[in-house]
Amino acid sequence: MSDSKQSSTGQTPWYQHDEVDNRISCFDPITMKFASGFLWNKTMMIHMNCRGYAVSQFMQPEPSKYSAAPNIEAQTFMQPEQGYFAHHPGRFFYVKCHDTDEVFSLPYEPMRKSLDKFTFSIGLADIVWRIEHLAIEFILTLSLAEEGAHELWQLEVKNLSDDVKNISIYPCFSIGYKSWMNQSADYYSTSNAIIASSVKPYQKLTDYYKNQQLKDGTFLLADTAPTSWTSNQQAFEGEGGVHFPDAIKAKKLAQEAACYETPIAVMQYDVSLAVQQTAGYKFIFGACKDQAEVDDIRKQYFQNTTAFEQRQLGYQRYIDQSQHHFHLECEDKALNQFVNHWLPRQVFYHGDSNRLTTDPQTRNYLQDAIGMCFIAPEKTKQVLLTTLSQQKRNGCLPDGILLHPDAEIKYINLIPHSDHCVWLPICLKVYLDETNDLDILQEKIAFADNSELSTVAEHVELALDYLLNATNDRGLSFIEQGDWCDPLNMVGHKGKGVSSWLSLASAYALQQWCLIKENYTSSQDGKLAEYQYAAQALNDAVNKHLWDGNWYARGITDDNKCFGIADDVQGRIFLNPQSWAMLSGAADKVNIDNLLHEIDQQLLTPFGPMMLAPSYTKMREDVGRLTQKYPGTAENGSVYNHASAFYAFSLFKIGQADKALAIIQQMLSSEKDVLIRQQLPGFIPNYYRGAYQQFPDMAGRSSQLFNTGTVAWVYRCIIEELCGLKGEAGSLIVAPKMPSHWQKMTVKRQFLNAHFIVKIYRDESVTKQLTIIDGKSSSTNKVENIQAGKSYCLDVLLPFLS
Repeated sequence: MSDSKQSSTGQTPWYQHDEVDNRISCFDPITMKFASGFLWNKTMMIHMNCRGYAVSQFMQPEPSKYSAAPNIEAQTFMQPEQGYFAHHPGRFFYVKCHDTDEVFSLPYEPMRKSLDKFTFSIGLADIVWRIEHLAIEFILTLSLAEEGAHELWQLEVKNLSDDVKNISIYPCFSIGYKSWMNQSADYYSTSNAIIASSVKPYQKLTDYYKNQQLKDGTFLLADTAPTSWTSNQQAFEGEGGVHFPDAIKAKKLAQEAACYETPIAVMQYDVSLAVQQTAGYKFIFGACKDQAEVDDIRKQYFQNTTAFEQRQLGYQRYIDQSQHHFHLECEDKALNQFVNHWLPRQVFYHGDSNRLTTDPQTRNYLQDAIGMCFIAPEKTKQVLLTTLSQQKRNGCLPDGILLHPDAEIKYINLIPHSDHCVWLPICLKVYLDETNDLDILQEKIAFADNSELSTVAEHVELALDYLLNATNDRGLSFIEQGDWCDPLNMVGHKGKGVSSWLSLASAYALQQWCLIKENYTSSQDGKLAEYQYAAQALNDAVNKHLWDGNWYARGITDDNKCFGIADDVQGRIFLNPQSWAMLSGAADKVNIDNLLHEIDQQLLTPFGPMMLAPSYTKMREDVGRLTQKYPGTAENGSVYNHASAFYAFSLFKIGQADKALAIIQQMLSSEKDVLIRQQLPGFIPNYYRGAYQQFPDMAGRSSQLFNTGTVAWVYRCIIEELCGLKGEAGSLIVAPKMPSHWQKMTVKRQFLNAHFIVKIYRDESVTKQLTIIDGKSSSTNKVENIQAGKSYCLDVLLPFLS
């Protein structure tokens, strides 16, 4: 069932990069059944797989569903390794050929009939299927508008044969079980739409008033009036079920409404296609409050012949905001494609939509803003100011940041975690390096629990003081019910357990603030020396109490038991403490050599380093729910890409560019392992299955979850470390860390509203880096006095490595 197309290197028929159109395609919905792409705007997102199943949600202001499963599901965060089933929400098009009495479905589900040709193609701003069957070509396109909680669908049908084709097409969009109180659906001819209504279930009287403005309806709107329709799922399926609905066997759909029954949106189009004739249809599917809103949407999109396409172009412009800020040309073409287009797109998704939540975890909010600094630094500034406005006067940052007046702290943010203050100076340092915005440090902001105005600098120091006060008599940081690693929830719930990672991260955060004070403040005070001393004291405490001989332990439990050590049968070694010991400077050369050796021996897999090993196989009550997760998934020993990105960043910092680049390259599906990962390289997932020694048959499978703090750090690794173009106090430091097996690369970079073209190559005439700026050699490898709007041409000569 696969198309005969090959990838750009001709190695595999499974998928292909198109470097001209920035598209990634696969050609078999069976072999690559989990291949998927995602689209979003500030209101909604949809994760669409190649077979026709979808996970979608929209904000009002909390996440809600307009296309639901057969039961009322919890409206929580997206699930990893999403399972699909017959009645999973989908977007299907049944096709009945009257000339041959054959029936099949597009794009593949739910009939699962073999198709002559199949291409699933993800673009930056759309998802397209190109399918041929029975000498008919079908081009199915999904896109969005820049605003609004609705999907834009187009279907083009072309007769490729020398005979007339008589067919019926049945667009079928899942609505699902919406309410045990009140749900229905019907076709409204004046709107040319199927509209399903429901009442959100509630018990509290106050919720009645709160729910008044909710968009509890779902609609399927068409540009062309259908031949017939139905909105009753049970009647539509009959005894044939979703795989071959009874209603399709009849000449016409029965035009049945859903009256307190599970609704569905199905239309029927009968068409006779002459030789080489094409027919086209447009549909809009999404959330609505009532028919009046649907009619308004109809006017917006179908009032003239170009309105629909104009909305698509507007969405393309929205996505294009992520592009053109940075461009890499190196010897790895797949890396070029990802870094130049797909990586900034994913960074932009996180930073502009806040992962479609109204109370993002503080750590996520600040780290996502790190990536946005390279695309839209003004958004990073707003994140910093919003975060500080919700800080308490004692310096504590909340577990979640409220982004809407009606938002509430919920789910994981109700659990006390210990790490949020760490990310504040780290994010601020990136912002200052990228913008040289000295004024931000003196902006005055009140506190969540105190109207007193304090400068941003004072807020940061209160956060650092809070971290330093939250340490035990050994000088190690309390973990509470988790640090960066949420499910380490029983290490310190009694108030005694400590975290090596948090201690090291606190030291690193202190160091970043010290660099800010040195580079961005005109006067120094006694706090600088105090924080430098405190950072060293944290490093010393970790070395004294948590160095296990060859690597760093993960922490000490409430019961004073060290874990993540050689004596542990499971969870013997964790990746994060090793990475951050290198970042904070706690690890000397001997320790670095030892821990790198142990990472290679115990954690490294063909898909990247595991977060810990061996994976836990049973509950350990002094560690927590991490140990209850299935071995090799999520934090229990997967290749957790966020931790891998920390590791790559730390490797760059100690000059191990070859190792660092290899870690980043392992995050992407390649021709040799795309069938194992089951994911197209259009995004980095939060994890790949680990437990490589314990469950090798499952290792490498993608979680398919594109919400991850990984991408901000990877983007930073590429720009500041690999390419070595890092801001500092209004200057651009040029210090590329090109791997030893590369001979050249060219980089385009926007910085301080100036444009830089940097050619980096090895030259036998130099023994150390030589930087030539607009034809003149630089003694400092630094571009100073940068003028906005100016273009700079740099040649960077690097010595050959023996």
